[in-house]
Amino acid sequence: MSETIVAKRYAEALFQLGQEKSKLEQFEAELITLREVYVSNPKLVHILQHPRVTQDQKRSLIGDSFKAFSPEVLNTLKLLIDRHREGIIVEMIVHFLEKMNDAKGVADADVYSVRPLSETEIEKISETFAPKVGKRSLNLTNIVDPSVLGGIRLRVGNRIFDGSVSGKLRRMERKLVSANK
Repeated sequence: MSETIVAKRYAEALFQLGQEKSKLEQFEAELITLREVYVSNPKLVHILQHPRVTQDQKRSLIGDSFKAFSPEVLNTLKLLIDRHREGIIVEMIVHFLEKMNDAKGVADADVYSVRPLSETEIEKISETFAPKVGKRSLNLTNIVDPSVLGGIRLRVGNRIFDGSVSGKLRRMERKLVSANK
């Protein structure tokens, strides 16, 4: 079974447990913290995946490092270690956070612009495009890209809304080339 499917199953189980115990927000905060720790400390990943480190040592490392976490999240991490699935922890977190965003009606999106956008502009873009993708709001990441030339390009999942000058020029070029054939 692929690791993506396994990660989704663990994320789904943890999400359901959070719903049952009304701890979804707590789980979300803990998993965001865990993801930051995991990404910023490659040595931790190395230790957790090292074959010479015993399962008990890995479990105690997780238990000691994240003792402030809820028992449910800790037990999920220990279960992943017991089943030699340390490599899917970050992917499981990503899937859990996606489920949380879906439940909240939020989507992550990238907005490309020539210059950094102000908070007001980001809010307006979120308000405008969220209903178009069936969400209440968008978590926007502003990416400065001089090749846009002007306007913005918005990417939500696999959907792209291109209102950039460069996009308009490309469309005009395609029309002209197809008209000349």
